[in-house]
Amino acid sequence: MNNNFTAPKIISVSMLNTYLKGILDSDPNLQYVFVSGEISNLIDHYASGHIYLSLKDSKAVIKAVMFSFNASKLRFKPQNGMKVLARGRVSIYEPSGQYQLYIEDMQPDGVGALTLQFEQLKEKLLKEGLFDKSRKKPLPAFPKKIAVITSPTGAALQDIRNILSRRWPYIQVELIPVLVQGEGAASQLTNAVNFVAQNNNCDVVIIGRGGGSMEDLWAFNDETLARAIAACPVPVISAVGHETDFTICDFVSDMRAPTPSAAAELAVPDRKEQSEFLLQQRQYLFSLSDRFLSKQTSQLNSFSSSLEKLDPKKDYSDKLKNIENLTVRLKSVIDGAVSKKSKELSELKGSLFALDPASILRRGYAVVSKDNNTVNSLKELNKDDIVNIRFSDGSVSAKVID
Repeated sequence: MNNNFTAPKIISVSMLNTYLKGILDSDPNLQYVFVSGEISNLIDHYASGHIYLSLKDSKAVIKAVMFSFNASKLRFKPQNGMKVLARGRVSIYEPSGQYQLYIEDMQPDGVGALTLQFEQLKEKLLKEGLFDKSRKKPLPAFPKKIAVITSPTGAALQDIRNILSRRWPYIQVELIPVLVQGEGAASQLTNAVNFVAQNNNCDVVIIGRGGGSMEDLWAFNDETLARAIAACPVPVISAVGHETDFTICDFVSDMRAPTPSAAAELAVPDRKEQSEFLLQQRQYLFSLSDRFLSKQTSQLNSFSSSLEKLDPKKDYSDKLKNIENLTVRLKSVIDGAVSKKSKELSELKGSLFALDPASILRRGYAVVSKDNNTVNSLKELNKDDIVNIRFSDGSVSAKVID
């Protein structure tokens, strides 16, 4: 028999839970643990920022909580069914006597947190239509001013300026200096895009930096920056990293360039190409004008030939010749008619002359009249009648004696 045996002490539930909590909290092995499991029963309290969940494997489950201070630092959005690796401490929640994991940090198990956060934001904005081709604005053919949002000390700025000066030296470049990585970079990039949108005095925007790790480029995966680019009325070219690097900024911008140098090439035309094009157009216009003039000259000659046939002058000349011919013919007809009439008149004149009493009188004959009436017979006269005897050269009065 154990002489040290003592009767059990009666304690309250709260005392028991407090006692057990003290044991767990004092165990160094439970103050810094890593637990791998699958998320279930996820409850995200947006108002408080706390996250309540359970972690489970094929045989067991443990409740867990992540308070807002730590939850705000997550770079991905926890979801049911997601396998994670949680770091924290094990303790008891005294009111319920439930032991649970108090998570201080959590990472996706098997995939980087940044990669997961990137994919989640990409899917979210894709569903909202921010990547749709229909909302992307075309780049201007001949911009006058370009805003460049990048680090003033980075190689990207120098590359952009070199390309712009070589391809299109007439362009005006406005640098908007910003941080391109680290704390505060995303907000500076967002403010720069909003500044361009509000002033709207540029034709195109280039935003970017040189290459780097995913962490270096993370500022260009900011959701607020993506929405600012989508709302910007000025066309935006994204030039973040190198050819294999993609950011949310690349998807939401109006044009994506694999490098800053490529962005500059996309933004402006090539002076040499434009000069050659203008020379070709000049030659084409000359050729076109020659063909046009040749065609017009041919048509003009054709019209001139047609007009000659319809020329009033020529018609007048022809009519005048016809009139002259008709005049000659008329004159000939008139002359013939006049000659004929003259001959007839002469004949008539001869006939009239032959019948003219004066002519008869000139041959020695006389005309006797009585009371102004010609005496045609002796029977018309009586003795003592007074008569008038007309001769060719005058007349006398006479009295009938016998």
